[in-house]
Amino acid sequence: QVQLVESGGGLVQAGGSLRLSCLASGSTFSTYTMGWFRQAPGKEREFVARISQRSATTYYRDSVKGRFTISRDNAKNTVYLQMNSLKPEDTAVYYCAAKETLATMYSVWGQGTQVTVSS
Repeated sequence: QVQLVESGGGLVQAGGSLRLSCLASGSTFSTYTMGWFRQAPGKEREFVARISQRSATTYYRDSVKGRFTISRDNAKNTVYLQMNSLKPEDTAVYYCAAKETLATMYSVWGQGTQVTVSS
């Protein structure tokens, strides 16, 4: 089972950009579907984006379509979330997660990285 460590969060002004990274340990990274989630204060955790094992398919929540891009580099055991045109409502702790091929739930989670967008 992989372990996940996110990085790249920070404080940015509205309209700015950040790129989050999630480094996975272990040799089975390429067998997992990877996802990004976020949780804002006082709100439930919500799905942001996911990418299939070999990057063939990606999927986004509507509010980030056209602004966020998920990608992965299996040779580096890393998944990325490029976030452009950031809005204050994107402020949250962002988590990466891994889901095994036939599973319905994400079983491995990182510790999260804070993203704060100022207006």
